Amino acid sequence: MIWSLIVGAIIGAIAGALTNRGESMGWISNIIAGLFGSAIGQALLGHWGPDLAGMAIIPSIIGAVILVLFVSAVLGIWGKQG
Repeated sequence: MIWSLIVGAIIGAIAGALTNRGESMGWISNIIAGLFGSAIGQALLGHWGPDLAGMAIIPSIIGAVILVLFVSAVLGIWGKQG
């Protein structure tokens, strides 16, 4: 369980760095983005490539990038309305 949280944090940090939104994300957000992004990526792309803590790394990073961009877009829209 702890290993999954660590890998999720790393995947979330990579996704934040790739989208240039990593500075605004904390460790909790990185873990959430990594874990949920992993689920999204593996659901969309399958379970292929290197595997770490039960997560396929490449689909997980792609899924986390999708999640970070989606959440950033939604929060950006909500921020402009308020």
